[in-house]
Amino acid sequence: MQAEPPKAPEATTFERCYPGTACYVRRVRADLIQLAGCYPLGDEVVLLASELAANAIIHTRSREPDGKITVRAQVRPGEYAWVEVVDQGGPWTACDHSDDRPHGLDIVARLAGDGNWGIDGDDACRVAWFRLNWPAEL
Repeated sequence: MQAEPPKAPEATTFERCYPGTACYVRRVRADLIQLAGCYPLGDEVVLLASELAANAIIHTRSREPDGKITVRAQVRPGEYAWVEVVDQGGPWTACDHSDDRPHGLDIVARLAGDGNWGIDGDDACRVAWFRLNWPAEL
């Protein structure tokens, strides 16, 4: 009798809308800990997702009355973790940071790496996203 090869773990997905107020960043973190906390990338997923959520709430129309953000995530064990934060857009102005401290998008850029994060969309709706590749040595 021949043994069957082990099956790859299924992807775990998540999608939830949150009010566009700062107190809900804590809820985003708590929800993503439930999704990804047991995985090797869990801490990074939670940190970067909360940075993108905070950025959306602070800098977009999502902060206005009845504003919202949507967080979507997928964890594929052995492959990657992917997170998107959808906001309600607004004027885009790049900030000039002269205080030499890393800010939200700087942290995302450093941890996700070149080509593994971005912001797509326009004045009406933006999607900020990142992908973290699964570490090879587990």
